[in-house]
Amino acid sequence: MEDGIKKRGQKIVKHVSRISKKAGEDSLEHVRENVVDRLSHVKKIRLLVLEWVLLVLAIIMLSITQAFLYAESYAVTTFTKGGTYSEATLGRVNSLNPLFATTSSEKVLSRLMFGTLASVDYSGHVGLGLADSITTDDTGLNWTVELRPGIKWSDGEPITNEDVIFTVGVIQSPLVSSSYSSNLSGVKVAEEDGKLVFTLPTSYANFSSALEFPILPKHILNDVSLSLLLENNFSTTPVTSGAFSYNASQTIGSTGEKIVYLSPNKDYYKGAPLLDSFAVHAYMTKDDIISAINAGTVTATAELLPTDADKISSSAIYERQTALNSGVFAFLNTTSSILSNRDLRQAIQKGIDMRSLRAPLGDEPELNYPLLASQVEGVDFPSLPDYDPESAKQTIKDANLGEDQVLRLVTADSGYFPALAENLKFQLENLGFKVELSTMSAGQDFLVSVIRPRNYDILIYEIELGSDPDLFAYYHSSQVSENGLNLSNYSNAILSDAILATRTTLDPAIRKAKFESFLKSWVSDVPAIGIYQVNLSYFVNKNVRSFSEDSRLVTPTDRFSDVSYWATEKTTKNRTP
Repeated sequence: MEDGIKKRGQKIVKHVSRISKKAGEDSLEHVRENVVDRLSHVKKIRLLVLEWVLLVLAIIMLSITQAFLYAESYAVTTFTKGGTYSEATLGRVNSLNPLFATTSSEKVLSRLMFGTLASVDYSGHVGLGLADSITTDDTGLNWTVELRPGIKWSDGEPITNEDVIFTVGVIQSPLVSSSYSSNLSGVKVAEEDGKLVFTLPTSYANFSSALEFPILPKHILNDVSLSLLLENNFSTTPVTSGAFSYNASQTIGSTGEKIVYLSPNKDYYKGAPLLDSFAVHAYMTKDDIISAINAGTVTATAELLPTDADKISSSAIYERQTALNSGVFAFLNTTSSILSNRDLRQAIQKGIDMRSLRAPLGDEPELNYPLLASQVEGVDFPSLPDYDPESAKQTIKDANLGEDQVLRLVTADSGYFPALAENLKFQLENLGFKVELSTMSAGQDFLVSVIRPRNYDILIYEIELGSDPDLFAYYHSSQVSENGLNLSNYSNAILSDAILATRTTLDPAIRKAKFESFLKSWVSDVPAIGIYQVNLSYFVNKNVRSFSEDSRLVTPTDRFSDVSYWATEKTTKNRTP
C-alpha cells in the first residue's frame, strides 16, 4: 500500500513539474512576442511613451506635495522644554548675594535667582511679585503686603513674612552698603494679622516701586554677622526664590571671566522654566562678548550698543531693540559761572538744532521732557520754544562773556555720547560760546571726578526714569549735593514743593496739576535738554525664544520677567482639531 501511495505522489510531482515548465515556456514566449519583438516599434510611439512617463511622474509629485501640504495643515513647529540658554554679561561676579549686586553680571544673576515683593510687569508698570496684594490707606503712609500662598525657597523651605522683615533690617543696617537702602530709609515693617505692614515717615504715592528689592532667607542668614555677610558662603552658593536656582560656577583663566550655571526652580511662583539650564557667562570686555557672539559660544547678550551692530558677523544673530525707561539729557549746571544765567540757558535751548543733533541716533526715540507720556497718562506737556538761532546768538552776544569764560562740555566715552558731544560743541561755538570738550572713560573715576563734584557746565549723560514718575532724585533741591543725583544743581523752592506733592498725594487730579506745573517750569528754567530715550539692543540667536515683543521694559533686567517661557528646543506637534 505504501508503494502505491509513493508511486501516485511521484506521478503528481511529475505532472505539476510539466505544467510549471510549460507555463514558464509560455510566459517567455509571451514576453518575447509582446515586449522584446515589439521594442523595435517604440521609436514610432516614443512621444506617446514620453507623455505617459511624464504623466506618471506628475501624479507622483502631486501626491507628495499633497501629503506635505496636508501635514502642514495639522502639524506646527513649536518650542518645547529643554536646552540651555547662555547670556554674555559684562563685569565680574564677586558675589551672588543680591544686596551687593553692582556689576551688570551680578544684576542679571540677581534677577534670575531672587524674587521681589513687587515686580515690573509686561506693561512697564509696577505689578505683583512674591506679594499677592499691595494696598495702602488713604494717607499713603501705611502699606499692607500679603505674600502669595505656598511660595518656597529653592531648598523647599517656605518664604515667610519673617524673611521680609529680616531683609528690610539687613538693608537698613549701616553695616551693609546696599543700593536699596535709600528707598527704605525711615521705613518700618511689622507683621499684623498674618500680613506685612510698612509704615513710612512721609506719604509716598509710588511706594510699591520701592518694594522691588530681593528677599533673603532668614533661616540661612539669621545667625550671620552683618559685617561678615558679604564673605558668607551664601555669596557663592545661595538659596534662591526666583526662576532659577544656583547649580555651579566655573572660573576661566585669571582675568575674572566666569560662567555661573543655573537650574530651573521647580517651586518658582510663576511656574518652573522650560529651559533645562541658564548659563550666565561673565566677560571682562565688550570685545570678548563680541567674539563670543560671533563664535556662537553664547545665545545672546544685552551688553552691546547699536553702534556695535556692524561688528556682529554671525548670520545666526539678529538685533532686537526695545525702548527702556531711561533717557539721555544735556544737563546744564545752573550754578556754574556761565549757566547760572537763565537767559543763556534759554538761548542754548532755542539755538540748538535738535534735528541735527539727533541725526546719528538711528532708531532711538526722541525725548523732550524729564517724564515719559506712558508714565503720566492724561498730563498735558507744554510746548517747547521754536528753533531760533539768530535770537540765541543775540542773547549770547548781549551777555558779553569774557575771553576766559569757557563752557566745559563733558561726557563719557560710550555709545552715541562722543558723537553727540562733538555735534553739540560745534553748534554751541556757532552760537558764540567758547567750548572745551572732555570725553572720559565711563566708570568709577568718571563718577568721582565729574559727577560728584559737578565738574562741568554741560553734561551729556543717561539717567533712569523709573517705572512710575518720581522727579525727586533728579530735580529736588535737597539732592543738590555730591551724594545726590540732581545733576543740574537745580534749586527752585516752589518746584521742590510741587515735586513732593506728586510723591505724597494720592489724588490723581492734584498729581496731574503738580506734574504740569513742574513741566512748565522745567521748560522755562532749562535745567536740562532732553535728547533721546534709550533702547535696549538685544543681540540674540534667531532660533530661540526670549522675552516677548509686547513687553515694555523699564530697566534692562526687566527682560527676564517672562523668563519661564524662554526656550531653545523645538518640536513638531499636531494641531488640535
